[in-house]
Amino acid sequence: MSKQKITFSDIAKYTNFSKTTISRYFNNPDSLTEKNRSIIKKALDDLGYQENKIAQVLAKGQTEFIGIIIPNLYLHYYSAILNHILTSYSDNHYKFLVFLGDDDIELERQYIQELQAYNIQGLITLSHTIPSEELASYNIPIVSIEREAQFISSVNTDNHLGGVQATSHLIKNNCDILIHINNFVNEDIPAYGRIAGFKTISSDSDIPYQIYQKDLGSNYSEISQSITQLFKEIDKNYAGKRKGIFLANDTYANIFLNAVFQKYGCLPDNYKIIGFDDSPIASEAILPLSSIKQDISKITETALDILQGLIQEHRKTKGKQQTIQHREVAPKLIKRNTTD
Repeated sequence: MSKQKITFSDIAKYTNFSKTTISRYFNNPDSLTEKNRSIIKKALDDLGYQENKIAQVLAKGQTEFIGIIIPNLYLHYYSAILNHILTSYSDNHYKFLVFLGDDDIELERQYIQELQAYNIQGLITLSHTIPSEELASYNIPIVSIEREAQFISSVNTDNHLGGVQATSHLIKNNCDILIHINNFVNEDIPAYGRIAGFKTISSDSDIPYQIYQKDLGSNYSEISQSITQLFKEIDKNYAGKRKGIFLANDTYANIFLNAVFQKYGCLPDNYKIIGFDDSPIASEAILPLSSIKQDISKITETALDILQGLIQEHRKTKGKQQTIQHREVAPKLIKRNTTD
């Protein structure tokens, strides 16, 4: 039979089941026994049946679309998160509509309007641009990752613990000066915990410390220039000292490491460098970087689990209720060649 011409009647005749039973297989499979589901599935394979997704959407009034708003792809953490979300298709069969926010609030609002026009089932956002109170007003299931989330559900790494782990490791490397490099981060952003963790441990030690927190730029080229300039400043100001450098993410750490190599042709013993995220760039750098591992697999798995629950709740309550959940995932220190 031609795939396009196979009907419920054809499947019913092939299996000796009623058309009602075949309909239940597609719309309420749990109402059938596992044996009967297996019989129907085999029949579909034998007949070469191909689902009409458009007809299914029109009949149910529900799509399988999930929206994703991500700030950028030049920070390796975001691309790693996106990769894990997209490869979850085999587990949940969601289709993802991905937009790059690029720190443009009006553009992101347009994205959300377009996503709503596609009748998305839910939204995952990593962007910091739109406040969570506004996101909650759109009345769609939303889960955020590593952003302010007072009014919506969230999954974050325990960033404070990660900052503590990184700084403690640099202290054990017998550094004379502890340095943290970061962008401007508001205290309500989870990543601020990296700064707070650095301050907690540094202030409790006898080692001098310095925080370089500044606007590093809005694209890779600008960030590279800013961090390279900071390296030159640090190299000059702390000449002869054993410098422990904790950078806000692995992309920053890799840029700093490259700047060191460009000047010295190696990583001198008076530089100890650690990043954050344990994104692929950490292990693939010119010298593999020590890092604080964010469990990206666990983060994305947790975010999708929460979102699925919110979607089910949204359907049951017809959008009148959305339980807010906040989960944290523990980080882990990964030691590589840029520290002892």
